[in-house]
Amino acid sequence: MSGYCHTRSFALRYTDFDFRDKLKPSAVLGLAQEVAASSADELGFGYEALKKKDYGFITVNTYCELFAPARPGDVLTVETWPLPPRHVIFERDYRMKNQRGEIIALLASRWCLIDLPRFSMLPPTALGEVHERCPYNPEKVLELSAQKIPKLMEGKEFGRRTIVPSDCDHYLHANNTKYADFFLDCFPMEKARPVKAFHISYNKQAKEGETLLILGEEQEGSVLLEAREQDAVIARFWAKFGEESK
Repeated sequence: MSGYCHTRSFALRYTDFDFRDKLKPSAVLGLAQEVAASSADELGFGYEALKKKDYGFITVNTYCELFAPARPGDVLTVETWPLPPRHVIFERDYRMKNQRGEIIALLASRWCLIDLPRFSMLPPTALGEVHERCPYNPEKVLELSAQKIPKLMEGKEFGRRTIVPSDCDHYLHANNTKYADFFLDCFPMEKARPVKAFHISYNKQAKEGETLLILGEEQEGSVLLEAREQDAVIARFWAKFGEESK
C-alpha cells in the first residue's frame, strides 16, 4: 500500500465471539468504528473537532467480507484510510489481519457529513482546511457499489427489537454497530450459520423506546432483512452464509 494509512492493533476478547466461537460481525464493525475514529482524530475531523461546529459523520452503509477464522487472543492489525470524497459521499476502507498475516476481514464503508441541528448533508468543503490538506488514499479493497442491497418485496416477520439506552451513542440513536446483532439475533441458535459476507445500509435513525419490526426472506445461502419503525425503513441487511468449519 502507498499513501496514507492509519493502523491500530487490538487483542480479540472472548466477548468478541459468539456461542460457536465465531467472530461476531458486530465486533468487526466495532473495531472498524474505533480505528475510523482515531484516524479522523489524526486527520483533524474527529468527533471533538466537528462537535465545535455542530457537525458529525454518520454511516450510510458498510460492506464486509470475512476470510480466515479468528480466535480469542489473536491480535488484529486494523488498517484504514479515507478515499477521495464524491459529492456528499465520504468513503473509508479497512483491512484486518491477524499476527500470522492472514486477512481476517475487508470492509468498505460510506459516510455523510451532517449539519446536526438541521440534519442536512454537507459537502467536503465544509471541513475547510482539513479537507484541503487531507491525504486521501484512492486504494479500494472492495467494490461496495456492486453490492447494493435490494429492497424487500415480500417478507415474513423475523422478530422485533426495542431500542434501549445501551444501544445508543452520543448522537442519541442506535449505534451502527448494533444492527448486526439486531438482525442476526433473529436466528435461534439451532439455525445460526457462520457469516461470510454482510452488507448493512442505514436509512434513518432509531431512537430509545422505538420498536423495530424485522422482516425478511431467506434465499439459498443468504438472507435479506429490513428493520422498520412503523412504515419507515430504518436499515437493510444482507448476509451470505458459509459452512461450519470443523
